[in-house]
Amino acid sequence: MAKIEEANAHIRQAEKSLKTSLLKWRPDFEVAAEEYSQAATCFRVAKSFKECKECLMKAADCYKQNRSWFHAAKCLEQALLVCKEVGKLSEVPKLAHSACSLYQEHGSPESSATVLDKAAKMLESTEPEQALQLYQRAADVVMNEDSPRQAAEYMSKAARILVKLKMYDQAADAIRREIGMHQQIDHISSVGRLAVALVLVQLARGDQVAAEKAFKEWGNCCESPEVQTLEMLLQAYDNEDADSARSALNSPFIKHMDVEYAKLARGLPLPQQEYAIPPAGVRPNAAASYISPNATKLTGQATIEAEVNYKENTVSPANDESEETKPEQIEKPAAPTQDVAGNEEDDEYEGGLC
Repeated sequence: MAKIEEANAHIRQAEKSLKTSLLKWRPDFEVAAEEYSQAATCFRVAKSFKECKECLMKAADCYKQNRSWFHAAKCLEQALLVCKEVGKLSEVPKLAHSACSLYQEHGSPESSATVLDKAAKMLESTEPEQALQLYQRAADVVMNEDSPRQAAEYMSKAARILVKLKMYDQAADAIRREIGMHQQIDHISSVGRLAVALVLVQLARGDQVAAEKAFKEWGNCCESPEVQTLEMLLQAYDNEDADSARSALNSPFIKHMDVEYAKLARGLPLPQQEYAIPPAGVRPNAAASYISPNATKLTGQATIEAEVNYKENTVSPANDESEETKPEQIEKPAAPTQDVAGNEEDDEYEGGLC
């Protein structure tokens, strides 16, 4: 209780400093900011975090009115820690970005990147999208100050979050940026490890050509175990050999990578061989062959046509003779006239006399 009474006394002094009178035309923001800061400290000791945060925000406003950018940013940074104690992480991104801007206004890029890093660590497990934005801004801030080593550290954290969120296109871009930052400081070993990570991300995207291109571009920075692993992996995907790909992904080097990349390797889809013509033999546990519903109709129609053709080509000889000697087709002899009949009788008579 004593600390709370002390805090209230500091608040009264701060409010008194902000008042104006006939002889005091301008509020004394510097004194008010100091009083609010001391009140916040007392509330923190008394575990009154809500009142502590309110006093820190008022102190930050007073510092900004007095153009004390660094002290204002420091108050906002302390408010971040109070939000973590209370559990109100939804306010953390806004406070972090505001503190970063104030640090940049003062000319302290390292402090601005540090406050972004602190806020991102608070949000990384619960709000990875917000943490991603904070890491990306931190990388941009220090990169503008020509500090590629620290920028690569922040970009690495952003890339891992992108892999965790399965945003593989953005993850590939982040890894390329990180590789460029390491190339500026001639950190070749880091480039080799990132080349392996980039190959895995490209395979997760389903772009085998991009994976091979990444290996050709940065493979010369890899060490011997890394080169052997990547060659075996890419060759397995090229040959559609699932067993070789699984063996490459289970290599000790990939298993000892960062957690997100190791998880990515375990869940990477293995290549599956596709045949234009199925091979001989029956595969175990194979699905039943597909049969078209029109197959029976087509088979019945083909059977009828075959029977008709068979009958036409195999007609019996008796039928042929009967068709050739049909009465309609044989010419009938003309009936004999009476003279002809008489001549016939004379012939028979003469034949008889002889």
